[in-house]
This record gives sequence, C-alpha cells and structure tokens, in this order.
Amino acid sequence: MTEIAKKSLTLHAKLHGKIETKVKYHINNRDDLSLVYTPGVAQPCLEINKDYKKSWDLTARGNTVAVITNGTAVLGLGDIGPEAGMPVMEGKCALFKTFGDVNAIPICIRSKDPQEIIKTIYLISGSFGGINLEDISAPNCIEIENELKKICDIPVFHDDQHGTAIVVAAAIINALKVVKKQWKNCTCVINGAGSAGMAIGNLLLDMGMGNVIFVDRKGIVDPNKPNIFNKYQIKAAIKGKNKKHRKGGLKEALVDADIFVGVSAPNCLNPEWIKTMNSKPIIMAMANPIPEIMPDVAKKAGAYIVGTGRSDFPNQINNILAFPGIFKGALACKAKQITEKMKHAAAKAIANLIKKPTVNNILPLALDKRVPNVVAKAVATCWKNEVKKIN
Repeated sequence: MTEIAKKSLTLHAKLHGKIETKVKYHINNRDDLSLVYTPGVAQPCLEINKDYKKSWDLTARGNTVAVITNGTAVLGLGDIGPEAGMPVMEGKCALFKTFGDVNAIPICIRSKDPQEIIKTIYLISGSFGGINLEDISAPNCIEIENELKKICDIPVFHDDQHGTAIVVAAAIINALKVVKKQWKNCTCVINGAGSAGMAIGNLLLDMGMGNVIFVDRKGIVDPNKPNIFNKYQIKAAIKGKNKKHRKGGLKEALVDADIFVGVSAPNCLNPEWIKTMNSKPIIMAMANPIPEIMPDVAKKAGAYIVGTGRSDFPNQINNILAFPGIFKGALACKAKQITEKMKHAAAKAIANLIKKPTVNNILPLALDKRVPNVVAKAVATCWKNEVKKIN
C-alpha cells in the first residue's frame, strides 16, 4: 500500500465519508418548527402541487445534483460494485460543492440492467435539478444516458463521456493555436473507442475537426464490420469519415495524423509511430495512472505538445475543469438538458482562460477557482440563446 493510499484510508475512516447534510435554517423553538415543518410546510407543498416548476424555488432541488453509479467502471478499478464505488461518488459530490457550490448526493444502484437503471433514475429525478452519471460501463452507459435524455426534464450528463470530451476539446483549441493548424485540416486519431473516446470524437467533429479515426483493441473501427464493432462505434466511425480509408491498427492510423488522443491503456503508443505523424504532432495520452506514452518519451520521438491526465506533468486534462461549472450554469438557468452547443461553449470558455497558450500551458490548472464561474456563465448564456431561438 502506498503512502497516499494509507493516508486516504485513515482519512476516510476518521471522517466516515466526505459529505454531510447541512441545515440552512436552525430549529430552536416551536415557531421555527412550525415554519420548517407542520403546519407551515403545507403551503409550499400546495404551491408546488399547483405548479410543479415551483419545486425549483421552494425546495433544494434547484441546486442539487444526483451523482449516480452502478459501480461497473470505477476509476481504474473496474467492476467493483455499487457500495465499493461510493467513496468515488462522495468525492465527486465534494468536488461539486467545493468548485461549483452545487449540492450533490451520491446514489449507488444495485443493478447492471440498463432498463432497470433507467427506470430507477427517472422515478427519483423529481428530487434533483440534474443527473450526473458516473463510472457506468460501456456501452450500457450510452444507452442509459440516451434514454434518460428522452424522458427526463432535467439535464442528464455522463461525465466520463462529455466532461472528458469538453476538456480535451479545450486543450485542442489552444494546442492548435500553438502549432498554427486549422481544425478542418487536421486528422485526429482516438485510441480507445469506448464511451469516452466516442464522445471526444463526436465533439471534436461537431467543432470542426476534419477527420477522426477511431481505434480499439480490434483495430481501426470499420463500419463494414458490424459483427466486430458495436452500433455506437460504427455510428461514430461513419461520422468520423476516416477519409483515407485506413485499415489496420493504431500504427497505421497514425500515419500523417496531427493529433493523438488516448483513452486506452498504459504504454500502448510506440514512440516510433509518432515519427510518422504530421509536423508538430499533438499527443493527449490520458490513461491513468500510467499514460499511453510518458511525456519525455513522446517529446524525444518528436511530439510537440503533450498532455496527460496527471498533475505532475504539464497540460493536465482533468474533468474538474468542466463538470462543476457546467452543472452550476445549467441549474442557474433551469436548463432541461446539456446541448451540444453548451458543450462547445464550455470548451471555449475553458480554453479562453489561457490568453497566450504555449507548449506547456494549454489549459488552466485543475484547482483554478476561476474556471467554474466562467464555464457556468458560458453554459447559461448558451442555453438562454438556444431557448430564444426556439421561441
């Protein structure tokens, strides 16, 4: 057990968890009791009964998010079960409060059945202003999110997919400024065609990336092989274009590519393959704790800009830059969903905090307290503009 693991275990045992309920109005006498409970509480109940929307203003749901998992894909630990995933969910809730001032409640569901999970979340959704799905294995997480978006009237956001995608997009916005390349002229290779990889690719394409090639353990995702790749991978590959119709694996995909994005496995990027990429290659190696290639090795092979998921190297790609501000903004404007344009706005807001990007400075630091408010403002403004266009 490492030193940090020992300290963390001691801390968790001492605290008995990382979050608690805080009472906003203290009950010190009978008058206080009459206001917060019976008989006074009947009036807000009646108001909500007449107008469901008032629940946003007369209860805590307007600033409360459910952080939900079934424990099937927890961090780098895999399928460890819902109860074992609770410390991570509590940690996420602590981050929501610390960085976004958003209340969050961990909910761990004992099921691997997508339809059972969808029904459970829908049935409790009236208690919350947003749903943050977390650490649910692919491809079930995609089905769960897609179905919930259709039936819920509050934002449903799978952070492993879209939070990651937003921060990667922000990093690439600034990286391309440094290398002086245009989105439409670039090819991005995404290694790891799971939920996160596909979400990254889809967002980059929506923002103007010219060509995206998806690669998984079985090689370059080929739409003509539905017996090998799932329907989500095939849909992503069709959208990505693979303009030169590359066949093979990661080695073949990287020839003349401009960007590598890894959401895959440690040490799977051979430095020799970087040498076959276009000039000033951008490497985003995000496997944790050991990236697809170590930054010094990548640089020696010719990488111009390198980002990882780690805090001990420059250009850390961390979801904490996205989700607190996204939910803060969505809750503030009572958004019913997180749209693609809201994701674009969030990525641009994060990127714009770096006024003069450099090789080793393309993203704000993970603990930069400016980020949540800037992202929240961008997200809320985008939603209001979208609603205006619809109306």
